[in-house]
Order: sequence, then structure tokens, then C-alpha cells
Amino acid sequence: MSKQAILLTGGAGYIGSHTAVSLAEAGYFPVLLDNFCNADRAVIDRLTQLIGASAFAIRQGDAREQCVVTSLIEDFEVAAVIHFAALKAVGESVSQPLRYYDNNTASLIAVLKAIEAYASTRAISLVYSSSATVYGDPDTVPIPETAPLRPTNPYAWTKLIGEQIALAHSHADPRCRVVRLRYFNPVGAHASALIGEQPQGVPNNLMPYVQQVAVGKRAFLAVFGCDWPTADGTGVRDYLHVMDLAQGHVSAVDYLLQGGASEVINLGTGKGHSVLDLVNAFTKASGQSIPYRFVERRPGDIAVCYADAGKALSLLGWKAGYDLDTMCADAWRWQSTNPDGYQ
Repeated sequence: MSKQAILLTGGAGYIGSHTAVSLAEAGYFPVLLDNFCNADRAVIDRLTQLIGASAFAIRQGDAREQCVVTSLIEDFEVAAVIHFAALKAVGESVSQPLRYYDNNTASLIAVLKAIEAYASTRAISLVYSSSATVYGDPDTVPIPETAPLRPTNPYAWTKLIGEQIALAHSHADPRCRVVRLRYFNPVGAHASALIGEQPQGVPNNLMPYVQQVAVGKRAFLAVFGCDWPTADGTGVRDYLHVMDLAQGHVSAVDYLLQGGASEVINLGTGKGHSVLDLVNAFTKASGQSIPYRFVERRPGDIAVCYADAGKALSLLGWKAGYDLDTMCADAWRWQSTNPDGYQ
């Protein structure tokens, strides 16, 4: 195969599908593995429209099955793996912790064992999809990679444990170099509106909930707290366009394939926007009213969280390029064109 193949576990999901587009555009051959528990099969047709059927491959299977991962590494001579496959709902992780620990750690271990099986013949690097939730409630902002790690829910713990597993393996076998990417709040969609975020059930995150209010699927937005120590009293987060995030993964692959050492790197804009900032920007982008009501704070929520993204720039040459207005415009284009998602 003339193009270097990159295996994406969970590749048909929200971030995986956008990363597949960016990888193809960068000259790689994305190989997607997904069991479709959190993804829609329509993604296959949408990716075909975007990059062409010959520009990627996709297989149905579970990343927890080492033999499945091994066969894909062998069949496509995979140069690197981006491990997205994971359950990701914070609230669900609290009510179903064993399911989250089993799925999110077992899949990573299977991937690393599959990589290890080829260590004697060629080195295969790993980009691990982590999360800013590993920081918990930060002491200061912006948050550097050296900040204390204080997960507050099972999902966040699975991400931190996954980081530790990947790091320990890279220490034991230096041929498997690992970049752990801690990303903040992915939002938006591809500008074509062919792919985007499709939450299952009630959205857990702010942007998709706002999108559903704007399109008339939900009556109003519940804003959790109006008395936070911020400029307008609502929580502040680092919202990152999913295409910037996708490019961050391409940059991490480039870095590893050029011989870069194992690292942990934040992906964020380095800027914080409040809930009301996002609501106002989305109102402007959509031309729709976004009714909202203030309700009690949620246990475990924090006031402010945004990244120190300097390391990504210095090591990967990566910097977020999309502003909040563009994030909202692309999110609205996706939602208004696909009011029921891929259905």
C-alpha cells in the first residue's frame, strides 16, 4: 500500500469520523474499526461522499478483541493506531462503572497487545484519546499538562488509568511510542454538514443540547448555576472545533512517524467561553431563539476550565484555528440539515 495506513478504533464515531477525513486529506489511508454501539452506519456513506470509497477502509468489530485488531494491523500494514474506542458519558459512568472500566481499559489493553505482537518486525506508535476531565477541578487556569490529576467520575478515571497503561507499556517497550492527547470540549461539525455529532438520548454536553433547542427538539436549555465566580455567573469551558481536534490527531501521527518521543499534550484553544457566550453565539449563527432557564448547580461541576495549549504548538506545530462563531455556524449547519442526526 503506497499510503501509510492509520488504524482508528472507534473510527466511525464523532471525533473518529472527522479525523478520518483529515487523515485522508493529509495523504494517509484511514482504517476504521467500530462496533457501532455509539456510531451510525450512515457515516460510511457520508465519508464516501467526502473522501471517496477508495480513500478509507472500515470494518465492524470490537476493539476489545485482540485478534480483530491484530488482523487489521497485518492486513493493512498499519503504521500507527489512534485509539478512540471508549464509552464516554460521564453520568452513565457513575451508574454503570463496571461497564466503563471493563470497556475502556480492556479495549486499550487489546490494542497494545496487538501492537506488541508486531514489535519484533516493525514499530507501531499509538495516539491515545484522553480527556481534560483527568484534571478535575483545577487549581489555576489555563491548565498545563503538569497540573495535578484529580478525576471526579469513573469515565475520567478510565481515561487516566488508560494513560497510565499506555505510558507503562511505552516504558517497557520504547519501540511503542505514545502520545496521550487530553482534549477539552469538542464541538461543531464538518463544514459540509455531512458528518457531525449525534448524541444518543438526551445530550450530555452543552453544544448538542443547544443545537436541539434551536431546531425545536427540546423546549429550553437548563443552565446549571448562575452564581459561579465568572464574568456572567455561568460556567466557563474551552470549546474546540472538532476539525481543529481532528487536525491535532494528524499532527500527533506526523510527530510520531517522524520519530517523536512519547508525550502528553493538551488540545484546546487556550480560551474560555461561558455558557451564555455560547448561547449568544449560537443564537447569532442560527437566527433561532434559545430559551434557557437557570437551575441548581450539578454536583461535581466546576467554574472554569480551559487549556494551556502551548505544548501542542511547540511540539506538534498545532494551534486551534476556528473561533466560537465558526464552531456555532458549523454546528447549526449540521443540525438544521440533519435534525434527527443520521437517521
